[in-house]
Amino acid sequence: MHIVVVGLNNKTAPVAIREQFSFGEQEIVDAMIALREEKSIFESVILSTCNRTELYVVTDQLHTGRYYTKRFLANWFDLEMEQFTPYLSIREGEEAIRHLFRVTSGLDSMIIGETQILGQVKTSFFRAQEHGTTGTVFNKLFKEAVTLAKRAHTDTQIGEMSVSVSSAAVTLAQEMYQQLEDKQVVVVGAGETGELTTLNLFEAGAKQIAVFNRTESKAKAVADKFQGRAHSIREIACGLLDADILISSTGAKDAVIGYDDVAAAQLLRRERPLLLIDIAVPRDIDPAVATLPGVHLFDVDDLNGIVNKNLEARLVEAEKIEMKIDEAIQEFQTWLVTLGVVPIMNELRARALDIQEDTMTSLERKLDHLSARDKKVIGKHMKSIINQMLRDPIDYIKDAAAQPDANVRIAQFIETFGLDVELPEQPVDEVEETDATSAKAPLRALMR
Repeated sequence: MHIVVVGLNNKTAPVAIREQFSFGEQEIVDAMIALREEKSIFESVILSTCNRTELYVVTDQLHTGRYYTKRFLANWFDLEMEQFTPYLSIREGEEAIRHLFRVTSGLDSMIIGETQILGQVKTSFFRAQEHGTTGTVFNKLFKEAVTLAKRAHTDTQIGEMSVSVSSAAVTLAQEMYQQLEDKQVVVVGAGETGELTTLNLFEAGAKQIAVFNRTESKAKAVADKFQGRAHSIREIACGLLDADILISSTGAKDAVIGYDDVAAAQLLRRERPLLLIDIAVPRDIDPAVATLPGVHLFDVDDLNGIVNKNLEARLVEAEKIEMKIDEAIQEFQTWLVTLGVVPIMNELRARALDIQEDTMTSLERKLDHLSARDKKVIGKHMKSIINQMLRDPIDYIKDAAAQPDANVRIAQFIETFGLDVELPEQPVDEVEETDATSAKAPLRALMR
């Protein structure tokens, strides 16, 4: 069995292409079921986010698995394969496993170490599992990926350093004031960045947040989410009087907070410290206010220093996670190669238990004076002997499955123990797309 990932993301395709391959909430389950019904595909999970659409499949033939996964995309979105093939990324085997582990751990995200993708992967997997499009391989692989990601974020500090400008602004505020619970905070701008800034402030403990915006209704929509107050930007002079921290991120072409506004406010505030953080481009705050007593002004370039420093720190933590991924890949592949010899191990164990049962029946017939307790004790010890004797052969066949001459070793093992079981099938990769055949029904029984 082979694991293959076919997809496109923000690194391989522009948004104009990615948006053509977005699976809606209502259709993604049907899509996973339809993908699983394609030739040579035994398991499927589809991950669809704003930055990526990826199809994870288990296939018995790499060549046909790749082809029918691409054909599925073409049919589902009614496109010619040639239109999107240049934007696709195709990963197989260890590379596919590594990719899933990196995606789930946040190492393949635009913001390294972010955790949102973990929830998205879990949701996709649980849906697939619930609707029967996963089996033995993906049930194991995706659970391992989720566990690894959780451990990676617990054991490292990758998520503790801010790498967005808005979160860096909040980090700067925390460095200056330590705690934000008792501070008056003003957010200027209710767009996407303004809302994210307000969210970061709220999560950092800020209790007194006022949102100012040109359209007061938009300010209210953001403020209401975080128990804040909403004001028109025309009232910003009043906001400056009470503020300890002001973070501005409007889309205005000219400054919305001028020198005279801040000077007048500081006069009335008796030069009480005022932290101004301008994350807008063009800038929202007149740079000249930095000369006023008590005013601490930072712009986006100042924050970039924090972001870059934290990004470097995250990259160091990412290296630690990459080492964990290496270990996880090795463990999973060891498990995967033994999957094909599970029927052989089961047959060996069944054969041994049959012998034990026949022997026990014979003993009971010849020693009819044995009590129920005696029989139970003897039976328990016989099973213990069998388990001890099977340990080395089972360890051997597991190891043999991972060796270059696996077929020879397994054949010798089957012959030595006289087992009634066939050698694991070896997939044929070079098959013409139009001539692909599949014995999916019996194999699917094994995979589940």
